[in-house]
Amino acid sequence: MRTLVAQASGRTKGNTARLDSLLETALKAEAAEAGAPLEFETIALAKSDVQFCRGCRSCFDRGEATCPLKDDLLSIKAKMEKADVLILSGPVYVNDVNGVMKNWIDRLAHVCHRPAFAGKTALLLATTGGTPARHALRTMQVALWTWGYRVANSLSCAAGAEMSEAELRRRFLRPSLVSLMVFRIQQAGWRKAAANCLDHAYGNGKGWLDARHCTYFFPHRANPITTITARLIGALVGVFVT
Repeated sequence: MRTLVAQASGRTKGNTARLDSLLETALKAEAAEAGAPLEFETIALAKSDVQFCRGCRSCFDRGEATCPLKDDLLSIKAKMEKADVLILSGPVYVNDVNGVMKNWIDRLAHVCHRPAFAGKTALLLATTGGTPARHALRTMQVALWTWGYRVANSLSCAAGAEMSEAELRRRFLRPSLVSLMVFRIQQAGWRKAAANCLDHAYGNGKGWLDARHCTYFFPHRANPITTITARLIGALVGVFVT
Protein backbone atom coordinates (compact mmCIF):
# COMPACT_ATOMS: atom_id res chain seq x y z
CA MET A 1 0.00 0.00 0.00
CA ARG A 2 1.30 3.42 -0.91
CA THR A 3 0.88 6.25 1.58
CA LEU A 4 1.61 9.85 0.70
CA VAL A 5 2.05 12.52 3.38
CA ALA A 6 1.36 16.07 2.17
CA GLN A 7 2.76 18.28 4.91
CA ALA A 8 2.09 22.02 4.92
CA SER A 9 4.36 23.11 7.78
CA GLY A 10 7.30 25.35 6.95
CA ARG A 11 9.27 23.91 9.87
CA THR A 12 11.04 20.72 8.88
CA LYS A 13 11.55 19.70 12.52
CA GLY A 14 8.42 21.27 14.02
CA ASN A 15 5.51 19.62 15.80
CA THR A 16 3.68 18.72 12.58
CA ALA A 17 6.71 17.03 11.04
CA ARG A 18 7.47 15.13 14.23
CA LEU A 19 3.89 13.93 14.59
CA ASP A 20 3.93 12.76 10.99
CA SER A 21 7.09 10.81 11.80
CA LEU A 22 5.47 9.23 14.87
CA LEU A 23 2.43 8.27 12.81
CA GLU A 24 4.63 6.76 10.10
CA THR A 25 6.51 4.68 12.67
CA ALA A 26 3.27 3.42 14.22
CA LEU A 27 1.70 2.52 10.86
CA LYS A 28 4.83 0.76 9.63
CA ALA A 29 4.96 -1.29 12.82
CA GLU A 30 1.29 -2.25 12.39
CA ALA A 31 1.88 -3.16 8.74
CA ALA A 32 4.94 -5.24 9.58
CA GLU A 33 2.95 -7.14 12.22
CA ALA A 34 0.24 -7.86 9.65
CA GLY A 35 2.79 -8.80 6.99
CA ALA A 36 1.50 -6.09 4.67
CA PRO A 37 3.85 -4.01 2.50
CA LEU A 38 3.67 -0.29 3.18
CA GLU A 39 5.42 2.47 1.23
CA PHE A 40 5.69 5.98 2.67
CA GLU A 41 6.59 9.23 0.93
CA THR A 42 6.45 12.72 2.41
CA ILE A 43 6.08 15.90 0.37
CA ALA A 44 6.91 19.17 2.12
CA LEU A 45 4.44 21.52 0.47
CA ALA A 46 6.20 24.58 1.92
CA LYS A 47 9.41 23.53 0.15
CA SER A 48 7.66 22.69 -3.12
CA ASP A 49 7.17 25.13 -5.99
CA VAL A 50 3.42 25.68 -5.82
CA GLN A 51 2.68 29.21 -7.00
CA PHE A 52 -0.35 31.31 -6.13
CA CYS A 53 -3.48 30.65 -8.18
CA ARG A 54 -4.29 33.45 -10.65
CA GLY A 55 -7.96 32.60 -10.96
CA CYS A 56 -7.74 32.35 -14.75
CA ARG A 57 -10.07 29.31 -14.88
CA SER A 58 -7.92 27.61 -17.50
CA CYS A 59 -7.83 24.39 -15.45
CA PHE A 60 -11.64 24.44 -15.27
CA ASP A 61 -12.33 25.16 -18.91
CA ARG A 62 -9.40 23.66 -20.83
CA GLY A 63 -7.81 21.20 -18.40
CA GLU A 64 -5.16 21.43 -15.70
CA ALA A 65 -2.35 20.84 -18.19
CA THR A 66 -3.09 24.28 -19.69
CA CYS A 67 -2.40 26.10 -16.38
CA PRO A 68 0.06 28.96 -17.10
CA LEU A 69 1.89 28.22 -13.83
CA LYS A 70 4.50 25.61 -14.68
CA ASP A 71 5.46 24.40 -11.23
CA ASP A 72 5.30 21.27 -9.05
CA LEU A 73 1.53 21.04 -8.70
CA LEU A 74 0.81 18.42 -11.35
CA SER A 75 3.71 16.23 -10.24
CA ILE A 76 2.29 16.32 -6.69
CA LYS A 77 -1.14 15.46 -8.07
CA ALA A 78 0.38 12.50 -9.94
CA LYS A 79 1.81 11.18 -6.67
CA MET A 80 -1.62 11.56 -5.07
CA GLU A 81 -3.15 9.54 -7.90
CA LYS A 82 -0.66 6.70 -7.37
CA ALA A 83 -1.06 6.64 -3.58
CA ASP A 84 -3.73 4.56 -1.88
CA VAL A 85 -3.82 6.77 1.22
CA LEU A 86 -3.21 10.49 1.70
CA ILE A 87 -2.19 11.93 5.06
CA LEU A 88 -2.77 15.68 4.97
CA SER A 89 -1.12 17.54 7.81
CA GLY A 90 -0.41 21.12 8.77
CA PRO A 91 -0.41 23.72 11.51
CA VAL A 92 -3.33 25.95 12.46
CA TYR A 93 -2.78 29.66 11.76
CA VAL A 94 -5.48 32.02 13.09
CA ASN A 95 -8.04 29.23 13.53
CA ASP A 96 -7.65 27.82 10.00
CA VAL A 97 -5.15 26.08 7.72
CA ASN A 98 -2.01 28.03 6.94
CA GLY A 99 -1.41 29.82 3.64
CA VAL A 100 0.71 27.00 2.23
CA MET A 101 -2.12 24.50 2.52
CA LYS A 102 -4.84 26.93 1.42
CA ASN A 103 -2.96 27.82 -1.75
CA TRP A 104 -2.36 24.12 -2.48
CA ILE A 105 -6.09 23.46 -2.04
CA ASP A 106 -6.92 26.43 -4.29
CA ARG A 107 -4.59 25.19 -7.01
CA LEU A 108 -6.37 21.82 -7.00
CA ALA A 109 -9.79 23.44 -7.40
CA HIS A 110 -10.26 21.71 -10.76
CA VAL A 111 -10.46 18.39 -8.87
CA CYS A 112 -13.69 19.65 -7.27
CA HIS A 113 -15.15 19.53 -10.79
CA ARG A 114 -13.41 16.29 -11.78
CA PRO A 115 -12.87 14.18 -8.62
CA ALA A 116 -9.72 12.31 -9.54
CA PHE A 117 -9.34 10.66 -6.14
CA ALA A 118 -12.72 8.93 -5.86
CA GLY A 119 -12.49 5.87 -3.64
CA LYS A 120 -9.16 6.77 -2.03
CA THR A 121 -8.72 7.17 1.72
CA ALA A 122 -7.37 10.16 3.65
CA LEU A 123 -6.33 10.98 7.19
CA LEU A 124 -6.22 14.58 8.45
CA LEU A 125 -3.84 15.91 11.07
CA ALA A 126 -3.71 19.45 12.47
CA THR A 127 -1.35 20.85 15.08
CA THR A 128 -2.12 23.98 17.04
CA GLY A 129 -0.52 26.09 19.71
CA GLY A 130 -3.67 26.01 21.78
CA THR A 131 -6.54 27.44 19.74
CA PRO A 132 -9.20 25.04 18.41
CA ALA A 133 -8.34 23.04 15.29
CA ARG A 134 -11.95 22.31 14.33
CA HIS A 135 -12.22 24.95 11.60
CA ALA A 136 -8.88 24.00 10.03
CA LEU A 137 -9.83 20.32 9.96
CA ARG A 138 -13.18 21.24 8.43
CA THR A 139 -11.44 23.20 5.65
CA MET A 140 -9.27 20.19 4.86
CA GLN A 141 -12.16 17.75 5.14
CA VAL A 142 -14.53 19.61 2.81
CA ALA A 143 -11.82 19.95 0.15
CA LEU A 144 -11.00 16.26 0.25
CA TRP A 145 -14.64 15.24 0.25
CA THR A 146 -15.20 17.14 -2.99
CA TRP A 147 -12.09 15.53 -4.46
CA GLY A 148 -13.60 12.08 -3.85
CA TYR A 149 -11.63 11.00 -0.79
CA ARG A 150 -13.12 9.04 2.07
CA VAL A 151 -11.83 10.81 5.17
CA ALA A 152 -11.20 7.98 7.63
CA ASN A 153 -10.30 10.18 10.59
CA SER A 154 -9.36 13.70 11.67
CA LEU A 155 -6.80 14.22 14.43
CA SER A 156 -5.59 17.33 16.20
CA CYS A 157 -2.87 18.01 18.73
CA ALA A 158 -2.59 21.18 20.83
CA ALA A 159 1.18 21.15 21.02
CA GLY A 160 2.14 24.67 22.02
CA ALA A 161 5.08 26.44 20.44
CA GLU A 162 7.23 23.31 20.49
CA MET A 163 7.09 20.13 22.52
CA SER A 164 9.37 17.25 23.34
CA GLU A 165 8.76 13.96 21.57
CA ALA A 166 7.57 12.42 24.82
CA GLU A 167 4.97 15.15 25.27
CA LEU A 168 3.88 14.87 21.65
CA ARG A 169 3.31 11.16 22.14
CA ARG A 170 1.28 11.87 25.25
CA ARG A 171 -0.91 14.43 23.48
CA PHE A 172 -1.26 12.31 20.35
CA LEU A 173 -2.41 9.28 22.33
CA ARG A 174 -5.50 11.04 23.64
CA PRO A 175 -8.48 9.81 21.60
CA SER A 176 -11.70 11.81 21.50
CA LEU A 177 -14.98 10.86 23.15
CA VAL A 178 -16.39 9.82 19.76
CA SER A 179 -13.36 7.62 18.98
CA LEU A 180 -13.62 5.92 22.37
CA MET A 181 -17.37 5.46 21.93
CA VAL A 182 -16.97 3.90 18.47
CA PHE A 183 -14.37 1.49 19.85
CA ARG A 184 -16.81 0.42 22.59
CA ILE A 185 -19.46 -0.31 19.96
CA GLN A 186 -16.98 -2.31 17.90
CA GLN A 187 -15.89 -4.15 21.02
CA ALA A 188 -19.47 -5.21 21.69
CA GLY A 189 -19.71 -6.57 18.16
CA TRP A 190 -16.49 -8.59 18.50
CA ARG A 191 -17.67 -10.03 21.81
CA LYS A 192 -21.06 -11.04 20.39
CA ALA A 193 -19.59 -12.68 17.30
CA ALA A 194 -19.24 -16.45 17.20
CA ALA A 195 -15.92 -17.78 18.46
CA ASN A 196 -15.06 -19.13 14.99
CA CYS A 197 -15.84 -15.78 13.32
CA LEU A 198 -12.91 -13.90 11.78
CA ASP A 199 -13.95 -10.66 13.51
CA HIS A 200 -13.99 -12.35 16.91
CA ALA A 201 -10.63 -14.01 16.30
CA TYR A 202 -9.08 -10.75 15.12
CA GLY A 203 -10.32 -8.75 18.12
CA ASN A 204 -9.29 -11.50 20.49
CA GLY A 205 -5.83 -11.69 18.95
CA LYS A 206 -5.39 -7.97 19.50
CA GLY A 207 -6.55 -8.22 23.10
CA TRP A 208 -9.55 -5.96 22.44
CA LEU A 209 -12.30 -8.20 23.83
CA ASP A 210 -11.65 -7.50 27.51
CA ALA A 211 -14.35 -4.89 28.09
CA ARG A 212 -13.24 -4.34 31.67
CA HIS A 213 -9.62 -3.42 31.01
CA CYS A 214 -9.36 -2.54 27.31
CA THR A 215 -10.89 0.82 26.42
CA TYR A 216 -9.21 1.56 23.09
CA PHE A 217 -7.03 0.10 20.35
CA PHE A 218 -3.88 1.03 22.28
CA PRO A 219 -3.00 2.43 25.73
CA HIS A 220 -4.07 6.06 25.88
CA ARG A 221 -4.28 9.06 28.18
CA ALA A 222 -7.77 10.32 27.60
CA ASN A 223 -9.51 11.94 30.54
CA PRO A 224 -11.02 9.17 32.75
CA ILE A 225 -14.40 10.93 32.79
CA THR A 226 -14.35 11.12 28.98
CA THR A 227 -13.47 7.43 28.82
CA ILE A 228 -16.23 6.39 31.21
CA THR A 229 -18.80 8.55 29.39
CA ALA A 230 -17.79 7.12 26.02
CA ARG A 231 -18.00 3.57 27.37
CA LEU A 232 -21.50 4.10 28.75
CA ILE A 233 -22.83 5.72 25.57
CA GLY A 234 -21.11 3.13 23.40
CA ALA A 235 -22.55 0.26 25.43
CA LEU A 236 -26.05 1.71 25.07
CA VAL A 237 -25.73 2.29 21.33
CA GLY A 238 -24.14 -1.12 20.91
CA VAL A 239 -27.32 -2.80 22.15
CA PHE A 240 -29.11 -1.56 19.04
CA VAL A 241 -26.40 -1.77 16.36
CA THR A 242 -24.50 -4.96 17.16
